Amino acid sequence: ELEKLGLRDDVDLHVYEVPVEYQTVQRLIPALWKKHSPQLVVHVGVSGMATTVTLEKCGHNVGYKGLDNCRFCPGSQCCVEGGPECIDSIIDMDAVSSRVSALGLDVTVTISRDAGRYLCDFTYYTSLYQSRGRSAFVHVPPLGKPYSAEQLGRALQAIIEEMLHFLEHSEGKINCQHEH
Repeated sequence: ELEKLGLRDDVDLHVYEVPVEYQTVQRLIPALWKKHSPQLVVHVGVSGMATTVTLEKCGHNVGYKGLDNCRFCPGSQCCVEGGPECIDSIIDMDAVSSRVSALGLDVTVTISRDAGRYLCDFTYYTSLYQSRGRSAFVHVPPLGKPYSAEQLGRALQAIIEEMLHFLEHSEGKINCQHEH
């Protein structure tokens, strides 16, 4: 839906479907960062437990015990050997949530600090590590529970626009604390 709606004219939107597979994530996410050198990557994942559009503040390195779609789980149960336990996005998710909520869209936006220690969290951490925090993750509920594809598309459009606005107006103020 977001691909149909698009973003501002000065933004190149690239949409990829990432398989629910640990090993594919470990190859694909760094390759996409290298290929596009984006200002920002926003990952979107469906959560059967979600009832709101949820902005995830951070990704976690350890605790991955669930089998993926290939019935695989990393033996180390972590994303990046020796990486920090948690990496926060440089995006101020509280500010983005407030600004999007103020737009009056018929979608509720909330904040979370735990993306679930499965492929969503694994993907987010991998991207945050690769980008030194220049990533975001948005959990959405399944279609129709309660939002339509159009509602979610408009919400994602607004969220990404706010994230880009945040980045563009805070570039000089962000101290990257994600060196590794």
